[in-house]
Amino acid sequence: MSATRTPSYEVLVIGAGFGGLGTGTALRRAGIENFLIIDKWDRVGGTWNANTYPGVAVDVPSPIYNFSFQQRSHWSRFFAPGTEIQRYAEEVADRQGLRGKLRLGCGATEARFDEAADLWRVRTSDGAELSARFLVSAVGALEQPKPPAIPDIDTYSGTLMHTARWDHSRDYRGKRVAVIGTGATALQVIPKLAEQAAQLTVFQRTAIWVAPKPDFPLGAAGNRMLDFPPAQQAVRLIGNVAVNAFLGLGLALSDYPRLTSAVLGTGEAVLKAYLFTQIRDRTLRRALTPTYRLGCKRPSISNAYFRTYTRPHVDLITTPIERFTPGGIRTEDGEHREFDMVVTATGFQVMDKGATPPYPVYGCGGIELGEFWDTHKYQAYEGVSVPAFPNMFHIFGPYGYAPGSVIPLIEATAAHSARAIGEARRRGATRVQIRQEPHEEYFARMYARNRNTYLFKQGCADSRTYYINYQGDGPAFRATTQAGMYWSNRHFPLDHYRYTTSRTAVSELGGEAQPVGASRSPITHP
Repeated sequence: MSATRTPSYEVLVIGAGFGGLGTGTALRRAGIENFLIIDKWDRVGGTWNANTYPGVAVDVPSPIYNFSFQQRSHWSRFFAPGTEIQRYAEEVADRQGLRGKLRLGCGATEARFDEAADLWRVRTSDGAELSARFLVSAVGALEQPKPPAIPDIDTYSGTLMHTARWDHSRDYRGKRVAVIGTGATALQVIPKLAEQAAQLTVFQRTAIWVAPKPDFPLGAAGNRMLDFPPAQQAVRLIGNVAVNAFLGLGLALSDYPRLTSAVLGTGEAVLKAYLFTQIRDRTLRRALTPTYRLGCKRPSISNAYFRTYTRPHVDLITTPIERFTPGGIRTEDGEHREFDMVVTATGFQVMDKGATPPYPVYGCGGIELGEFWDTHKYQAYEGVSVPAFPNMFHIFGPYGYAPGSVIPLIEATAAHSARAIGEARRRGATRVQIRQEPHEEYFARMYARNRNTYLFKQGCADSRTYYINYQGDGPAFRATTQAGMYWSNRHFPLDHYRYTTSRTAVSELGGEAQPVGASRSPITHP
């Protein structure tokens, strides 16, 4: 890589989804202007570019799926379709003055920390090298598709696609279609496919808890109400509390197992009652009833999912798949079914080796981040910083996310990153690095709290949840409330980080490379 010691940018942000846009806004609010946001997609939106399958929509209410600093008041529905969410991302880029900070169609392929110059060097998909004092990884968790591990899948001769790589040139009308998976994505795509497919077969490995979806057109009256700032803020606050409770209350109450069990038991009873109102066939209802506790997997909402299985041309198959064939799928009972198109709704690689982030990152001593996490478990202080990787911050890092809307997470970790970078600037430091002791204390505390949740005590491992990764740990979440996540990322002690200036680092950003001394020993800023 280039030997220059003067970085091209003060901050480089990888990812122009909501994480990158939130980070860019936090940097500007901290008075940091010399930054660049790159993304492999040709437009902003991240996850909402990857996921464009039929029926895609936000699964938290639209009025809360927006930033606190730019609340949108006009939505077509209470749960907006994906196209509107992507459009909102464009609005954020424009209103927050980020359009001139973007380089799209340019993804990262490798990042390497230059220890002598205290800067990051990043290779991109267009063959360029970018350098920056600080690096922020804002690649979303729902970005890398997870293909099913089914034998002979490469032999299938029909149309095969993952929901996160939907090919809109493929017509499924009047076709024999199979869907593998019954998670939150499948919940949205299955009813849509059923409307036009001649035959739809759904292969279910694990049932999902489903709640009714309080969706409705907002209309002129609803949007006028949201135009009134106090009403909009009240809806956003109440909505965030409700979503956090629905998705993460049981995890946050990990210190109170009896209360947790009572809350989950009540929720399960309510959702079973809802299933009964949708499906009267006892055998079908039993097949669609989860055998694990509510909350083991991310629950979802739908008004159409269950009723889709009552349609005569829709089949639910719970027999495990044995293998693919050139013409279709064979199950373990020996039955073979032929399909024109197979859709894999099998989720994403969340906290999987080589996928978080999806490019190699080399820190101090040449340590590669994925290898480090694979060997030492996934860990990051407040979900943001890792000791051997100075000047690097994560928006969706391990033990960062308190289940709920992802927007509060982004605002919290972006604020954390901007605060640490701002403090380094104030001290004139070229390197900011999380200290080992506070990092280990946070990791130990979050690891213990996560292990104390029902996920590890009530058979959730059998639910195949992405909350538990390939190592048998739960780094995809933190067992706290979102309020706790929000507060701690904004008020962490600044001395939890070490601020130093390398004697061989450049003396002034943007100037000529000027070593300030012959020694490479760092100057520590107390």
